[in-house]
Amino acid sequence: MNTTAYLLLRLAIGASMFGHGLVRFPKLSAFSNWMVSAFEKSMLPDVSVRLFSYALPITEFAIGFLLIAGLFTEVALISGAGVMIFLIFGTSLIENWEAIPSQLIHAIVFIVLLQFKSSNSISLDQLLFRK
Repeated sequence: MNTTAYLLLRLAIGASMFGHGLVRFPKLSAFSNWMVSAFEKSMLPDVSVRLFSYALPITEFAIGFLLIAGLFTEVALISGAGVMIFLIFGTSLIENWEAIPSQLIHAIVFIVLLQFKSSNSISLDQLLFRK
């Protein structure tokens, strides 16, 4: 993958994650209540859903920020894929099949970027940690 294509894809997925986290900060409590309500009939305990619902926006924001900056990119990509795996699992438990394609696309983008990480030459990683 060429470096410009890699940069654009990294910025796109970074912007998505950053935006997901950012818009939830002002309404964190409402977001958490919505999530707990959505998982009421699932097998997950309310306390685990509530903890996840508060951690998710912070995690999305942090992953997005790191990807936009190109800082600790590999860790951010692995973390992003992990978040998507948790979201896909949770979404499956509540049978929200319409949301899964978007989550799978995000997961695929994280994995593709991870596969081609050698193309990440326009980044703070490259500037700060040149090998």
